[in-house]
Order: sequence, then structure tokens, then C-alpha cells
Amino acid sequence: MLKKLLIANRGEIAVRVIRTAKALGYRTVAVYSEADANAMHTELADEAVCIGPAQVSASYLNADAILDAARKTGADCIHPGYGFLSENAGFSNACKEAGIVFVGPPASAIELMGSKRRSKIAMQKAGVPVVPGYEGNNASDDELMAAAADIGYPLMIKASAGGGGRGMRLVKSESELADNIKRARSESKQAFGDDELILEKAVIEPRHVEIQVFADRHGNAVYLGERDCSVQRRHQKVVEEAPSPFVTPELRAAMGEAAVKAALACNYEGAGTVEFLVDKGRNFYFLEMNTRLQVEHPVTELITGQDLVAWQMTVAEGLPLPLAQNQIKLNGHAIEVRLYAEDPSNGFTPQTGPLHTFQPAEGEGLRYDTGVRSGDEVTPHYDPMLAKVIAWGENRDEARRRLIRALDDTTVFGVTTNRYFLSRIIADSTFGAGEATTAFLQQAFSDDPSLQPAKLQIRQLALAACVLAHGTAGQEAWSNAPATNTPMKLDTGDEVVELLVQSSGSQLSCQFGDERYEMIVTSVQNGVLCIIDNGIRQRCQYHRSGDSLYLQAFGESWSVTDLTHQPAAGANGTGSGRIQASMDGAIIDVLAEAGQTVRQGDTLVILEAMKMEHPVKADCDGVVSQVLTSKGDQVKRNQLLAEITAGESSGQESRK
Repeated sequence: MLKKLLIANRGEIAVRVIRTAKALGYRTVAVYSEADANAMHTELADEAVCIGPAQVSASYLNADAILDAARKTGADCIHPGYGFLSENAGFSNACKEAGIVFVGPPASAIELMGSKRRSKIAMQKAGVPVVPGYEGNNASDDELMAAAADIGYPLMIKASAGGGGRGMRLVKSESELADNIKRARSESKQAFGDDELILEKAVIEPRHVEIQVFADRHGNAVYLGERDCSVQRRHQKVVEEAPSPFVTPELRAAMGEAAVKAALACNYEGAGTVEFLVDKGRNFYFLEMNTRLQVEHPVTELITGQDLVAWQMTVAEGLPLPLAQNQIKLNGHAIEVRLYAEDPSNGFTPQTGPLHTFQPAEGEGLRYDTGVRSGDEVTPHYDPMLAKVIAWGENRDEARRRLIRALDDTTVFGVTTNRYFLSRIIADSTFGAGEATTAFLQQAFSDDPSLQPAKLQIRQLALAACVLAHGTAGQEAWSNAPATNTPMKLDTGDEVVELLVQSSGSQLSCQFGDERYEMIVTSVQNGVLCIIDNGIRQRCQYHRSGDSLYLQAFGESWSVTDLTHQPAAGANGTGSGRIQASMDGAIIDVLAEAGQTVRQGDTLVILEAMKMEHPVKADCDGVVSQVLTSKGDQVKRNQLLAEITAGESSGQESRK
């Protein structure tokens, strides 16, 4: 009988595993980096051990430190969560050698399914449909070029050891192939330490549908329905739902049986996900198998009524699966989105900084899986996901309505998030009709308002001005206060605006150019502003930190900086030619050199941070006067990377 579980992970998945483990009666052990000393998962566990500095290579990927923590605390089993060491066959073997139960499949299954090339060959032998392509052993660039001619275009280049969209490229013509092979190899080597590639015929506008499977040591294997993960950006999932609006009962059974075949073919144990591409004719093809619990497992839990972490522990104990296939029933519909600290209007750049307020919405059918709280810091060291927001309903429309409401009512102050972007997706008519494919975001959202910098309207400016004028007093209205006229200067992030705010008692008006907005203020207290707007009572939440003010109302969030009492400043740096790092990270490519002529928007440096590549671009036309970084450098946010002398020219061509 297992007694003490160490969770070799962080954030929301560590919190989620700890809660189920405690409910089942296990003692729990958290591991944490120095940056996570006060994190939620660290404080929630019964015991916690520091395993190293912030860098994942020295902490959450440090297998020796994690095993040492297990020995110190007497943990007899380790749950790896997802990411980090969850699909590391060496770590699974190391646990076994140390006499510690690894809550996951055997190393042989991890190793097989960790290779797209080898797993695809194994699936063909097991009778599981696969996408036509080339999976030759250790293929050179020349071999891939020759194979591509046979496969035809468009095609996909994929990192054999890859996942999460890393090392993956869509190639539409032969002219694009060589450069994309080079890029895919480099990205795969950087991310996985392996540059082996395969090629596949591109399935155009497919659905991405995955099957949740479970197997035990007694030869039993079942599937627990499917999840539709078609809404993706850069091959990374944005929305997941169960069941799929596209899958028929007959297709579900066929895909489920194929997924079970896949699991049995590699002597699988525990939780796994078999991912398929499904074309318009409902033909399905094996994509890969993830040998761990998936990020999106909550939607399966909500429609089956099962706790998948509890199932994992049952299998780890050596017991049979809790249910047989005919006992697994699906009920209702569930949709999940990933709430990230990122700026959709700026290429989804990850955001870092203090999380002044994090307040999830409340309501029937809502679930939040999170590892953060108000007062935490979003650091550049880890994935910027703040929470998974999940809604369940009796049917898909009810789940959609609940999820939109949950996103509208979730409050995040301190960092920019993708909340509005997510809400727009769920409310979109194409998604509502269940017609979204993997091409949906690129086709329907390339110019969506949620991807554009927001220009504040007069009502939003007036609410900000009201809080700044009266919010610090904390009074219930001010009906006896004398009339005042207050000039204000606010930086909206898009522009600096000058306002005239006039208040008399509870009446407030805001003048901005030729526009005027009036409202009745009923109270400003404890971070909540209440107004009457055109006869309708409205509520606005806010948080003030120095001159920065964060607000949320009408389903929107915005922020302003109060410049009213600041001295006049010079240029704000835009177009200065001083090219700085947008965040902490590693330089993976330098595309500029001293003396090179560049134009505004040219990519000069490629920075990797938070599992993503971020191009650092020229902010003006000119000549590169100096480059202050090299490939492989670790850099800090705002560190100077290069300088451009504006307006000059040289004989060298601009290159992007």
C-alpha cells in the first residue's frame, strides 16, 4: 500500500494532484525551486523540499534532486504531472531503480511513444490508421528533400521527439522546404536535445480529436470518450471540449477501439492520450500518444464523473481499473480554455510582473484549476498559464454560456491576459456551430478586435478618472461635497489623453475633446466602483498601484497610468533605435550585424522564453551601429541587444 506521494511538478497541475492525493488519504510532498518558495503548491503539500534555483534545468528537470527529496521525506511514489520529467523514460527507470513507484507508464512505453518515427511504425503494425509520410531512420536533409518530392505538397515537418508544436512546420512548396528543415532541426535540438525529423502529408483543415485511454497491469484497457482540441494557435491548443461536436457515436467507438489497440501494443499502464487528425470525411489518422495526464483532462472528468488522478493512483497501487468499458457513460458537455499572462495585441508576448488581483468567477458548473493567487508574481522562468477555466453544462450551449460568463467575470489585475481573446472565440458563431477546425483561428481571427490594441472609449476613461479622483477616499458617495473641476492626464498605453473631470455631489462628468460622458456615482469603496449609467446600475472593479490603475467592467479590462502630477517627459523610446529584450530568455539566433541597413519591423534577434520564440524587431529604419549579444546568451528583460542609427544607410542589404 502506497502512503506518501511526491509531486514532481509545479503550478496548477501540482495543486490539482495534491488535492486528490489528500482526499484519498495520501501524505503529500511538494518540490519547489527557489523562485517557487511561496507558491501555492509549495504551501498546500504536507511537506516541501527545495530542489534548486529557478532555472528548470537545475530544479524541475533535475531528476537526482527530485529523487533525493523522495528519499529524505520517505515518499514511496512520484507523480510527474505533465511537462518536465513526465515523459522521460530515464526518470521512470531511475524511480524504479530507487524502489519508488512512478505514477505513469513503464519506461519502454514512454520511450516508444516519445519518438514520432518509431511510434508511427508501431501503430502501422498494430493496425491503427496513420498519416502517409516518411519516417526513415536518421534521415539527412537530402533524404528528406527526396522524400518530400514523393509525398507532395503541402506537407508537415515534425520533430520526432517533439510535442506542443515545437519543431513543427507546414511547407506549402518545394522552395520553402530547405529553410524549414533547418529551422525545425534547430528548434527540435533546442527543445528536446534531438534533431531527428519526419515528414507527413498535410491533412488540410482537420479536426484534432484525442481519446483518453487507461490501462492496468492486468491486461485491461478502456477509453473514456474523446476531446476536441481543434482550436489551436501555432499548433498549441487554446480550447478543448468533450465530447467533440463533430464525432458521431460510430466514429467515437472506432477511434476508441483504435486508441485501445495503441495502448495494448506498447504494454501501457495508467493514463494516456492517443491523438488523431480527423478529415472532413471523418477519416482519422494517428498523430501521437502522450504518455501522461493531459492539460485538458478536466473536461473528460466533468463529462464522465471520474477523477483521473484517482484512477492513476489505483493503477499505481497495482489494482484493476475502477470501471469496465460498458460502465463508462458520458453526461453533458464541458469546455476548457487556458488563461495565460500574455498580450494578444502584441503577438501573444508573455507577460511578467506582480499579480495584484486574481479573482475567479463563481457559479454553477464552473471549475478553475490554478496554481496562483492574488499577490503572487508571474516570473519569466515558467509557462505563463494562470489557470484553466472549465465550464460544464447539460448541453454544449449551456457550457458555452457559462464559460463566456466565467471569463467576463474573472478578474486579473497586474498582467495582461488573453481573457478577452478567449471569450471572443467561445462566443464566435463558427465555434458555436461546432465547425471550428485547426485552421479556424488563422482564418477567422487574424484581424479580430481582441488581437488589436484597445483604444479606450470615453466611458472607460471616465470610470478611470472617477476612481483616480475619488477612489482613495473610500467614501460612500459624496453628495455633500462641493463642486470640483479636475484636469487629468492619462496614459492609456495607446496614447496620452487629457480630460476635464467635473463632479458635484454624486454627479460626475468627463470631457474629452468634443465628447462628454455623465454618470451618477453611488459608491467607491474597497476596490469596487458603483455607478448609475443611463438609468442602469453598473459595477466596476479596480486596483491602484502607485500611478497605475487597473479596471474591469462591462466584460472588459483596461489599465491607465496617471500622468497628471508627473513632470513633462521626453520621448517615450519608441523608434529610439535602442533594441532591448522584451523579457528574460535565451538568444537562439542573431540575424543582424554591425553596418547592416535595416527597416522598421525587420527581425534582428530571436529570443526564446516561456517555451516560445519571440522575434525582436527594429523599431526604426537605419543602420545597425552595434550588436551586443550572441547566439546562446542568457539575457534579462530590457537588456540592450543592439543599437540602430536612424536615417543612415550603407551598402549592405536589409535582411529579415
